[in-house]
Amino acid sequence: MPETLLGRVVRKQSWMEPLSEFVQKAVSGTFRFLGPPGRPLKNLLHGTFLLRHPLHPALTDVPVGAWTVGVVADFAAHFTARIPEAAGDVALIVGLLVALLTLVTGYTDFADTVGMERRFGCAHGLLMTLVVAIEMVSLGLRWWAGEAAHPVAVGLSTGAYGILLLGAWLGGHVVFGIGYSVNREAYLAGPVDWVPVGAASAVPETGMHLVEAEGTQVLLARLDGAICALADVCTHAGGPLHEGTLEGGVVTCPWHGSRFRLRDGHVVGGPATFDQPQLLVRETEGTLEVKLADPPL
Repeated sequence: MPETLLGRVVRKQSWMEPLSEFVQKAVSGTFRFLGPPGRPLKNLLHGTFLLRHPLHPALTDVPVGAWTVGVVADFAAHFTARIPEAAGDVALIVGLLVALLTLVTGYTDFADTVGMERRFGCAHGLLMTLVVAIEMVSLGLRWWAGEAAHPVAVGLSTGAYGILLLGAWLGGHVVFGIGYSVNREAYLAGPVDWVPVGAASAVPETGMHLVEAEGTQVLLARLDGAICALADVCTHAGGPLHEGTLEGGVVTCPWHGSRFRLRDGHVVGGPATFDQPQLLVRETEGTLEVKLADPPL
């Protein structure tokens, strides 16, 4: 498919690669520096805990909406007497407060990106960081520079809003155009009826075993004497789970470290936020058969 002009421009910015690597190391290093609280905090910022859905895109609507209201209120207050000047200031503050958390969650997600999703994510993050910086300057002028500086502050917020729209397009492209942070098993077309996948004796007492069931890659492993089965493609970024590790009944993806319970696919560690599809297993005369636990409607 022909790419947009903006997409072609971003792809050519090779200087973003060393910058992206630096930022990713800084973010990962920060969570390591925090010690034991670092991992649960990172999971919370991904959305793995509590929300069980990517947290960053859920937060972005608030500053976008608040700053949209703010720009409208600023101009309405300037040209009419129907809206107080403070209305735009309040909207700017609301947007800023949530935008700061949005930046933190965005950079947390960015730490696990690679390739072109990292390039576009870097451009998105830079623009959004610039927007927050400009809005903070605008707020400072509104509060401390007096009435004479208010038109300048409004001009800054208006310019920041234009940059915001560009950055939002890039953020949307990372998700909808490239597919970052979407559930990689959302369209899983696995077996809805029992299908044979090989001998039970082929599944080792320790470690994981990969089989195929009607075109679906399936991970098999033993847990407390029983054989469990999960879809092998990680819901976060498509990593092959069977190439990861299995310890304490938890499978860890080799690509980004997402962790899933073997017995039911429940995600227990990010950056993944969606559970891993589970398959039911039965043994018939030494042959294993599997089918999806929750087949598509």
